[in-house]
This record gives sequence, structure tokens and C-alpha cells, in this order.
Amino acid sequence: MTASPSENAGLTLDRISVHFGGLVALDGVSLRVAPGRTVGVIGPNGAGKTTLFNVVCGFVTPTSGSLALDGRPLRPRPHRLAGLGISRTLQGVGLFSGLTVLENVLVAAPGSPERALAALDRCGVGPCAGDLPGHLPYALRKRVALARALVSEPRLLLLDEPAGGLGAGEIDELRELIESLSCSVLLVEHHMDLVMTVCDEILVLDFGRPIAYGTPAEIRTDEAVADAYLGAVA
Repeated sequence: MTASPSENAGLTLDRISVHFGGLVALDGVSLRVAPGRTVGVIGPNGAGKTTLFNVVCGFVTPTSGSLALDGRPLRPRPHRLAGLGISRTLQGVGLFSGLTVLENVLVAAPGSPERALAALDRCGVGPCAGDLPGHLPYALRKRVALARALVSEPRLLLLDEPAGGLGAGEIDELRELIESLSCSVLLVEHHMDLVMTVCDEILVLDFGRPIAYGTPAEIRTDEAVADAYLGAVA
């Protein structure tokens, strides 16, 4: 039976494995990020979360397995991500210290100052457009980095630990922003309250292996997850 276009829409990873010599970083990982859905990836440090992101971005080539976008084979390359409608934030902020906030966002949208200003406003840092990033608190720099990722109006946004270094109130504001997005989101995050609140599905990795995949309610009550991860941070 042939799948309908809607069943193929979005990003699909099928049995992705990554080996670095004798080290198995990912082992048979599968997931799907459907349009408009938010999928979280959690696990202890070293579980393979960042490697998974790097596979999607083309920085790491899988040893085996395949990727597809809307049912078509995907062989991502970093310089072609924007053309595919994929954008990513980093664990840090990755801003250019010698450029203003507005200029940092314009790097992702050359010649589109109105869009850049709109992205900054959406992220709550519009008044900082003329400032240098180094003059801003860390939480505001994180917002600038998010605005830069959003300015290209991606269909898929990869968020790599966006809540890192943020306080409780700032994480609440981040949650509201993620929930307001119309694009698909693939989220790697250690703040479990944020993950459980914003995600539709969650993939749990442990030493590169998928040990659970389901809704937040299913993940919260999964004994294997509690043993490998949730219990360790309780």
C-alpha cells in the first residue's frame, strides 16, 4: 500500500547508526518529526543527542541507516540546510562579537532588515538591535541566537539545549515561545519540565541506543527511562 503524502511529510530518521572507530555513538535510532510537531531527545550526557543533531545537519555521515524529508532521501549538507528549510541553534550562543545584534540576525537573512527586526521582536530583544552581544546578559544573547535561527522562517527548527543557563522565569518564557511556533521542532534538552511540557513525542537515548519513544505521559512512566535517566536527575 502506498503511503499518502501526509504520511511521509516531515523529517524521518530510519535506523541511524554512527560508529567512530570502535565507539558506537548511535545504534539503530529511528524517529519522525511531522509538520507542526515538537519532538524531544533526552538522555544522559554522552547518550548521542548531539551526534543525532549533527547527522541531521550533515556534520556527521551515518555509518548505516537513512534520512528522508517528505519521503524523499535526504543527504544533508551544512551549507544547504537553509535551502531545505532547516535551522539550528547551538548549545552556546555562537554570536559574532564584532557585529551588532541586528547584524548577527542579518547573517541568516542578508538584505532583509525588516524580517530580522521582526524576529528580534518576536524573541523579545527588539530594543537590543543596535547593541553588541557582549554587552547583553546571557539570557538575552540566547534570545538573539534564537531570533537568528527563526529569521529564515524554517520548516524545521533544531534547538540544542536552549534552556541551558536560563533561570526559571526565562525558561517559562522560552516554553511560551516554542509553543507559539508553527514550524516543526527537534529539541535536545536537559530541563525535563520544559521537555515534558512542549513536546508531542520524546525519544530517549542511552549510550547511543533508543530505549523509549512515546508521548510525555508514556515516557514519564517508563521504568527503563527512570533507571537510565529520570531517576539519575531526580
